[in-house]
Amino acid sequence: MTFKPIKPKKISTQIAEQIRESILRGEFSPGEKLPPERKLTQMFGVSRPSVREALNMLASSGLVMSYQGGGTVVQSLIDADQDNALGELIRTQRSCALEVIEVRKGMEALTAYYAAERATPEDIIRMEEILSRMDVQLKNKKPLEDLDAKLHLQIARATHNVIWLHLMQGLFDAMKDFQRGVWRNVYSLGDDTRLLFTHHRRIVKAIRDSDADAARKAMSEHLNFAEERCAYYITFNSF
Repeated sequence: MTFKPIKPKKISTQIAEQIRESILRGEFSPGEKLPPERKLTQMFGVSRPSVREALNMLASSGLVMSYQGGGTVVQSLIDADQDNALGELIRTQRSCALEVIEVRKGMEALTAYYAAERATPEDIIRMEEILSRMDVQLKNKKPLEDLDAKLHLQIARATHNVIWLHLMQGLFDAMKDFQRGVWRNVYSLGDDTRLLFTHHRRIVKAIRDSDADAARKAMSEHLNFAEERCAYYITFNSF
């Protein structure tokens, strides 16, 4: 019988493995920054060169990208290409946005369903914090579209399925400019704004109650409304 000698792993490799596992658990969303090098050095109790080498390893594998003066950002597992072809297609042929919403209707009904089954107390707290911020923005008549997107992504995160999270982030990134224009118009209408907020509260309540069927139904109704509004603004060129 032949045994191979055990080789201790480099510190940088161990750091990279822990960060990779954290990303694959969905603890960091695509586009989200990792803690700065100095903070990581303190968290791991290691030298800064070891942290820097670990980040370089992760960058080489396509999991993160480091920017001079801009920190280290988590990359999408679905599409690491910076030239978002889908986003360009939506910008030039806006009717494609309705096709994306059709896909979202199927995807997000399921993310809401699984979130209701799997959400942790911490997930619920994050959703309710976003709802509270939306409520404040609503009362102050300030834009809600960014918080809207954050809530949907938090619901995807609560599935604890990293593929759902990265697929959702990819679609949101592709639709960002188009959807911001649509929601800016929708959120400028008081009745629509209140209705959207009611939709979101209903979705979160169903997830909090662990009622998967109610969560799926509430999300479907919300996205049917979104589809109607997007179709209206495309037809009348109102954004």
